[in-house]
Amino acid sequence: MAILIDKETKVVVQGITGTAGRAHVQTMRAFGTNIVAGTKPGTSGEEVDGIPVFSTVKEAIDKRGANTAIVFVPAKFAKAAALESINAGIKTIVVTPEHVPIQDTIEIIETARKKGATIIGPNTAGIIAPSLKIKVGFVPNKYYIPGNIGVASRSGTLLYELGSRLTASGLGQSTCVGVGGDPIVGTRLAEVLKMFEKDPETHAMLIIGEIGGTQEEEVAKLVSEGVIKKPVVAYIVGKSVPAGKRMGHAGAIMEGEHDTIESKINILKNAGIEVAETLQQTIDLLRKYVT
Repeated sequence: MAILIDKETKVVVQGITGTAGRAHVQTMRAFGTNIVAGTKPGTSGEEVDGIPVFSTVKEAIDKRGANTAIVFVPAKFAKAAALESINAGIKTIVVTPEHVPIQDTIEIIETARKKGATIIGPNTAGIIAPSLKIKVGFVPNKYYIPGNIGVASRSGTLLYELGSRLTASGLGQSTCVGVGGDPIVGTRLAEVLKMFEKDPETHAMLIIGEIGGTQEEEVAKLVSEGVIKKPVVAYIVGKSVPAGKRMGHAGAIMEGEHDTIESKINILKNAGIEVAETLQQTIDLLRKYVT
């Protein structure tokens, strides 16, 4: 099993004719993802690498059975693309662009909530399920192997880095999810961990967090309340970032004296979550929970 994606996943790529869409279609297909269609407004009848391109997502659903979408369009068009998929009936939408306007993101998330759809992102590297050989996003194929560690990360780069280190250490992954680095995202760390808790393939979980926001504290609350019972290890970055400064992501900003990495780490530890000081320690802590 995996979370968010499965053997029945059929992907429509919004923006398939653009540079990013064309490039990432190749790597997704090479990994094993079933990409059934692409879209470009006002276009129908074209193909990209043998994949039919339709004018609308509704056509991709009706003619090719698409049930999952990935958005490869500029940030200013992300809202229109995501809303089109939601309103057409797609239930999982991966929104890759960075710096989607906050008001647009709020509208996307609220519409998805009303329609029962799941949004991953914005500003996400996507999802990968190594055992199923499926990915919806642009996480590098070579860094992941099947196993029992569920990974949820605010950082795409660290999702690659720790994925590669887990794999090099022989520790495979059930599903790896980049929740996104923008200030507001559709699916937060805590929501991903609740999915992992229900997934029999996942025996332990890794969260990769950053300064700023409350996502890690939300995870701590779930663990403290017993909602999450499986082992959780955390790796948090941003120790050297001064208050008021941003660390790469729009969502990674330390706002004031109470919003510190130390307070975040203390909350996690007080909940019983082991917090790694280094990348290697992350591997060592997780090794205890998987065979």
